Amino acid sequence: MKNVFFCFFLAGVLLTSCGLWDSRDPRKELYIIHAGSLTYPVKKIKEAFLEEHPGIIIRTEAWGSKAGARRVIDLETPADVYLSADYMVIEHMLIPDHASWYIKFAANEMAIVYTEDSRYAQEINQQNWHEIMLRPNVSIGRSNPDHDPCGVRSVFTAKLAGIYYEDEELPEKLLSKDTQNIRPKETDLIALLESGHLDYIFLYRSVAEQHNLPYLELPPKLSLGDPDLADWYRQVETTTMGTSPGHEITEIGQPMVYGLTIPHRSENQELAETFLEFVLSQEKGIRILEELGQPGVVPSYTPYFDKIPERLQQFAEKEQ
Repeated sequence: MKNVFFCFFLAGVLLTSCGLWDSRDPRKELYIIHAGSLTYPVKKIKEAFLEEHPGIIIRTEAWGSKAGARRVIDLETPADVYLSADYMVIEHMLIPDHASWYIKFAANEMAIVYTEDSRYAQEINQQNWHEIMLRPNVSIGRSNPDHDPCGVRSVFTAKLAGIYYEDEELPEKLLSKDTQNIRPKETDLIALLESGHLDYIFLYRSVAEQHNLPYLELPPKLSLGDPDLADWYRQVETTTMGTSPGHEITEIGQPMVYGLTIPHRSENQELAETFLEFVLSQEKGIRILEELGQPGVVPSYTPYFDKIPERLQQFAEKEQ
């Protein structure tokens, strides 16, 4: 009996090692790296996509967009799709060595997010938010600009606030407060906020809405959400780490726009295109994004139109 069992065991090992028991079809697997702020939208888009494409396996990783870009660069197992909270991350970090193009697909805006238990939650408004956040007994948080576009945009909002409220010292006061609460990506701050460790965080409006958190809507000149205020936002800039230590990027304030691409090392180009066609469709992915608080911006201009896969060019416009 033992010999029979051993024979079955040995056969199983041999079959597995030969791949005969491995029904996994790489052509039906999709590996996505995406911005932390897209975690819930990607989940909902993935569910809707799989209803149309049963049998596909989709694996996802959420990162601050810059950390995600470094993951694309360094990853031995190639990512098939990269979704960034800032299309300029693709421009600065992936093109031309790791990707050839991007398509802009959604917008967002900055907000001050809190809970009903946050100190002075009943008092905060568009005129006094910065004063409340600077009070000694108030704890605030933001994400790391070297890892996450939300961190960069928090810096821009603070610097624009200095101009808007005519207070030159305000940006430094905001950015030097509670630096121990800086986290790799913006969604890492939510648990700290909900546990009462933090009173207020700089966060995207869409993420606040998806988590049913109260938030203060900032004036358009501070929210980075109005495309008509591009010249105003351009007054501020910051320097962040690039693709590796020692490499720096100078980033300039601009309206918030998300971007996506297919990295060069994708092993499933056709499936990646099929998924992005779903994401960019007004009736499918864009509808889901808009229901979750992110306006679509498809089609938008791109300088890389001719390098976009033909079936996806309908979602972009060639820059004049």
